[in-house]
Amino acid sequence: MAVDYALIVVYLAGMLAMGWWGMRRAKSKSEFLVAGRRLGPWMYSGTMAAIVLGGASTIGGVGLGYKYGLSGAWMVFAIGLGLLALSVFFSARIARLKVYTVSEMLDLRYGGRAGLITGVVMWAYTLMLAVTSTIAYATIFDVLFDMNRTIAIILGGSIVVAYSALGGMWSITLTDMVQFVVKTIGVLILLLPIAVIKAGGFAEMKAQLPTEYFAPLGIGGETIFTYVLIYTFGMLIGQDIWQRVFTARNDKVASWGGTVAGTYCLVYALAGAVIGTAAKVLYPNLANADDAFATIVKNELPIGVRGLVLAAALAAVMSTSSGALIACATVANNDIWQRLRGVVTHRADGEAHDEVKGNRMFILVMGVGVIGIAIALNNVVEALTVAYNLLVGGLLVPILGGLLWKRGTVNGALSAVVVGGLAVISLMWKFGILANEPIYYGLLASLVTYVVVSLATKPTDEAILANWRERLAGRGGPESAEQPADATSVPATP
Repeated sequence: MAVDYALIVVYLAGMLAMGWWGMRRAKSKSEFLVAGRRLGPWMYSGTMAAIVLGGASTIGGVGLGYKYGLSGAWMVFAIGLGLLALSVFFSARIARLKVYTVSEMLDLRYGGRAGLITGVVMWAYTLMLAVTSTIAYATIFDVLFDMNRTIAIILGGSIVVAYSALGGMWSITLTDMVQFVVKTIGVLILLLPIAVIKAGGFAEMKAQLPTEYFAPLGIGGETIFTYVLIYTFGMLIGQDIWQRVFTARNDKVASWGGTVAGTYCLVYALAGAVIGTAAKVLYPNLANADDAFATIVKNELPIGVRGLVLAAALAAVMSTSSGALIACATVANNDIWQRLRGVVTHRADGEAHDEVKGNRMFILVMGVGVIGIAIALNNVVEALTVAYNLLVGGLLVPILGGLLWKRGTVNGALSAVVVGGLAVISLMWKFGILANEPIYYGLLASLVTYVVVSLATKPTDEAILANWRERLAGRGGPESAEQPADATSVPATP
């Protein structure tokens, strides 16, 4: 295992080095939180694919393939569909708004009173997303070093917190691009063909497994519908995803780059399911389906290749973890803390460095909190389900309603958040956290409340809507005052 260990150590050291390099570029709030909005199509596509394809998509996707066969691809497939829908229909408009958070978008659309409560909901979602990603380090480091769970979480989490706090989105962008390349080589180019060959090829796999393992809908129609409802729609509104959209150089990069990333996700989904199906042939009696990835990597891959594939799994977890962490810190600082203090967020050039320090401090604080919760929490699936249920049940309707329906009002939006959120929580209490009913009825309650209250209250002031239309067209925005004097000399990335 010495070669494998060396690969992992070099990889982790490289992540920290990129964090240090990114710190030299993050000189303003825009640079620190959204990479100066300078990413070109290649960097944007790679980093967007990296953040949405985390440990759940890699380890969990293989586990679903082990349990259900090719139809196990539907969870990650739903994520890819959501990213495609976001890129085709919404990302260009989102990028032109020149905001930092989803709540700022809601304030622009509805008139400045929706941000705090929506910020709290979004913060809870990003916090739990960061926690569940951090817990996954325990699985990977256990395979690598037979490491204690708590130490593994502290080690992996500390590295992510360190490079995220040092350079903000610049560091995360650089590390995510490396992680995208590592995942592509490790999972698609190496693990996928090796797993199929070790299982005897597709003909042998079909001979060894029941026919439902190769049925497109074998996982069940209701499960597929729930995946689409939670993950596809969740991709449309999550702060972690939107914050990556904000990094695009222009609206065309956001649209086309995201489309490429979404297509990549569909390929990755199918690859994970095929690897899991091959693992079922090789190891038919695993006690836990989520052990399929680690088992096939540990037992079937040669030295060196094994280290690279495990680095790919680590990359998948780190990319999602860092993206969720900076999103959580951004929401906590800009949407909650500064609103409670009544601080004006857009300051003059002379104070730009103070804003960077403030956001860096919030990453450190949120990072410590995430590591602590991850150590105390055991059930990853339940935590992630709660996060997505609150996100979709509480925020989907107000966000999409604001983008698509002129008649939506701030009262309708706030009522929808409260009613949808409370409905989801109460129904999870009644039916269980993993039940489908909470998201079904919670989302319906949010939609009905939004429409009824919006129609029953005074329409949004025309001046607010006029400003909203200006921002959607890419005109206006507060960033010109906060850019450092040499910002124009920093080149855009590919």
